[in-house]
Amino acid sequence: MTEINTTPLVDVMLVLLMIFIITAPLFHQAVPVDLPRVEASRLDDRPKVIALAIDASGKIFVEGLAVSREALAARLAELAAAGGQPELHLRADRGTRYGRVTDVLADAHALAWRESLS
Repeated sequence: MTEINTTPLVDVMLVLLMIFIITAPLFHQAVPVDLPRVEASRLDDRPKVIALAIDASGKIFVEGLAVSREALAARLAELAAAGGQPELHLRADRGTRYGRVTDVLADAHALAWRESLS
């Protein structure tokens, strides 16, 4: 037998065509709903972002300026006092020791904890 039997293919295509013909009009029917009008404008208040980076030698940079670990808490408090709850974006070099990263995160967390208590 060298011919391909197309009868099952045609049967399946006709069934799919009938399903499409029956269900297509259902997509356009909708229940009319009278939604309330909103008079408020959309809030676009994005939180302040503090960029914190640690290079391979362990130096800490806040907003691009090098700071010591002792001055880190004061600098973060100064930036956080500008208003709102800022986001902290931390970038660390691949060669940075993990302990240094956790120390910086612990300082930032302690500052956030103090700010939430006051």
